[in-house]
Amino acid sequence: MHSARPPAANGKAWRRWLPALPVLDWGRAYDRPTLGADLLAALIVTVMLIPQSLAYAQLAGLPPATGLYASIAPLLLYAVFGSSRVLAVGPVAVVSLMTAAAIGSITPPGAVGAAALAVTLAFLSGLMLLAMGLLRLGFIANFLSHPVISGFISASGLLIAASQLKTLLGVPASGHHLPALLHSLFGQLGQVHGLTLAVGAGSTAFLFWARIGLKPLLQRLGLGARGADIAAKAGPVAAIVATTLAAWALDWQAQGLKIVGHVPQGLPPFTLPVFDLALWQQLALPALLISVVGFVESVSVGQTLAARRRQRIEPDQELVALGAGNMGAAFSGGLPVTGGFARSVVNFDAGARTPAAGVYTAFGILLATLLLTPALYYLPQATLAATIVVAVLSLVDFGILRRTWAYSKPDFAALLTTLLATLALGVEAGLLAGVGVSLALYLWRTSRPHIATVGWVPGTEHFRNVQRHAVVTHPALLSLRVDESLYFANARTLEDVVNNAVAASPALRHVVLQCSAINDIDASALESLEAIERRLHEAGIALHLSEVKGPVMDRLQHTDFLRTLSGQVFLTHYQAVAALAPETLAPGAKRG
Repeated sequence: MHSARPPAANGKAWRRWLPALPVLDWGRAYDRPTLGADLLAALIVTVMLIPQSLAYAQLAGLPPATGLYASIAPLLLYAVFGSSRVLAVGPVAVVSLMTAAAIGSITPPGAVGAAALAVTLAFLSGLMLLAMGLLRLGFIANFLSHPVISGFISASGLLIAASQLKTLLGVPASGHHLPALLHSLFGQLGQVHGLTLAVGAGSTAFLFWARIGLKPLLQRLGLGARGADIAAKAGPVAAIVATTLAAWALDWQAQGLKIVGHVPQGLPPFTLPVFDLALWQQLALPALLISVVGFVESVSVGQTLAARRRQRIEPDQELVALGAGNMGAAFSGGLPVTGGFARSVVNFDAGARTPAAGVYTAFGILLATLLLTPALYYLPQATLAATIVVAVLSLVDFGILRRTWAYSKPDFAALLTTLLATLALGVEAGLLAGVGVSLALYLWRTSRPHIATVGWVPGTEHFRNVQRHAVVTHPALLSLRVDESLYFANARTLEDVVNNAVAASPALRHVVLQCSAINDIDASALESLEAIERRLHEAGIALHLSEVKGPVMDRLQHTDFLRTLSGQVFLTHYQAVAALAPETLAPGAKRG
């Protein structure tokens, strides 16, 4: 007789390897009030996304329609696979800048083959994100520290703003890092186009004012708070409409003002990535960095907004959803996408309840590609540049430099390195430099673990640092608390501390390592413990352990270390001192 596995178990095994479908969760409870809230949010976000999508395509060095295409299929796919109820997926400033850098290293911005490279980059990014999601690698978001991300985003904001100055001034300029951009711009200042400067400066000033002053003005005029907020967020649309009409009516193109020109009308095209192994090798690193940065930004925004409604998101599921979104962008003529901060916050504030709002937004943008693109012909490029500048300068946060300096000098070093390297060397080199410095500082910090000599706090069962508290110690007993996991980089430090303590204490008979803060002991650290045990044993001193955590104890029990240990393993440090030097705990014992 043989038994078969229950069907339920088989089903769970299959589901473990297949992407989940959150749409089946929120879709069951979808009702009319939710439909109304999602439709209103979609209307507001669509109005915001149209100018943003055009602008970020221009930032990436691609035709404006590319941004619209990248805001349709990714939204539809995210609604099926995404775990956030309000995250809005599409082109964002930082990823568009990274796309421009990746494409620019192969072909000049705006070249004929740039769109095909963007599609291929989105395809590779989608593959990587899908693979990471299926392998449950959502924890990689933890490897980019907040200071590194903050420095990278602030520097990227400055780079993006600087990259748009050439469009605002009407001069040619190039460069993917700040020194090259500024050098190129300064060489062209004598050729500034007056009309372009007027349109760009006017649009920038209006957009800054719309962000700050339009809502209060509309409220003073009697418009409700919600209506005034929606109208203020439509500021970029007003700037686009006004400057486009002026460019058409006054024939600014004939006066040298650069306009968007022909934007294809119709459905997004079906596109395929370029299947060229050599090209894939060139784009592999940029695609990986875009994937990681986009994922971190998306998860950060999603978690922040989910917490406000006591919801949660699944990082592994987000990898799958973003991977699907990028694949959708690749097959519909788009560019790499991720969850955007500004559009997601607007979606949240507008009352979106489910990802269906993204579906309705996608259809709104689809209607724009079918009906509105001819009206974009006379749209000044300077207006789009102004839209980008105003949007990205909100990403720049110099205050974090002061806050991080006051709290943690190593984190400040990582932040400053990332910021300066990104500005001076470009986005890829800057991010890699920040990650490298963070890892180096982590290794340096953990290679010098805090190892405290502890003593008994009278009247309690607690032990504290002898340098911070009035405690009781015993000359024959040394209690050391290691406040770090033991691994190859810090194992020798523990050996040195024990050796120095033994040399300075002739009466020493017992050494107890309090392991309450040790979460792991690697093979190198185990060898160091074995070396410490041998040296102490030869000197007539016993080595003991106390408060060893369960997982650490499980691993040690599979080694010879515990079998050859000259001392004992105690459940608590108090029990260790009571067994080895009971007079230490006697009433009236002399304090150290």
